[in-house]
Amino acid sequence: MLFGEKNRVVDLRPEQIAPNPAQPRKEFNAQELQDLARSIRANGLIQPIVVRRVPGGYELVAGERRLRACRIAGMKTVPCIVNDCTADESAVMAMTENLQRRDLGVFEEAEGLRRLIDTWHVTQEEAAARLGRSQSAVANKLRLLRFSGEERGMITSAGLTERHARALLRIEDTGLRRRALRAVIDNEYNVRRTDEYVTRLLSGKAEKQHRLFVAKDVRIFLNTIAHAVNMMKKSGISAQTLRSETDDYIECVVRIPKAQAFAGGQKPA
Repeated sequence: MLFGEKNRVVDLRPEQIAPNPAQPRKEFNAQELQDLARSIRANGLIQPIVVRRVPGGYELVAGERRLRACRIAGMKTVPCIVNDCTADESAVMAMTENLQRRDLGVFEEAEGLRRLIDTWHVTQEEAAARLGRSQSAVANKLRLLRFSGEERGMITSAGLTERHARALLRIEDTGLRRRALRAVIDNEYNVRRTDEYVTRLLSGKAEKQHRLFVAKDVRIFLNTIAHAVNMMKKSGISAQTLRSETDDYIECVVRIPKAQAFAGGQKPA
């Protein structure tokens, strides 16, 4: 670090500043950046960005939007505060800045939280305490990462909210969930209608599974009868199974000769 540089405002060329690899934000609104660039041209950059010294130059810590807007505005140099922090501390500062802004994308915050947990080597509960969040709030965010990359892209492109996403996560079957997601997007369902639609889907699937289980049980019963008759035949009893089927019923009759059925015993009254 240069003498007298730490925690002082220094002017750096934008190309001297490398991006923060831990930056949680991946999407930036082009119109908002243009508006910010116009403001910077007119008034200058009021709040300096934060950087840290790295081998070969500087790395951004906080202020990604401001840095991008400065580049758009054509600024030759950018006022920066050089912070003496580690890579882990830089990751926390970048995430904290974006959490305070509260406008991260549906999945950007979840990805950022997961990176912080990996960086800190802590549990969800410990991470929540450090960030001033409830453990359940952090857990709900991280659940969003169960969506595949394709699903995340669809949700983001369609502008669906986190509440849409959480409703769809109730569907465990990935194929069914993807079809449901497409239906929600195509029909432009709001959160309430999405939740109702998912409930109907899950109810219908449960009913279908129940019908399949019952049908499977009936086959087990019929196979049990056939097995019992075969056992009687092996024991010398000339048992027969007569099975017929109509549009409405399956009928199964077992015939056992009385002489063989009661041989060696008393005939019932």
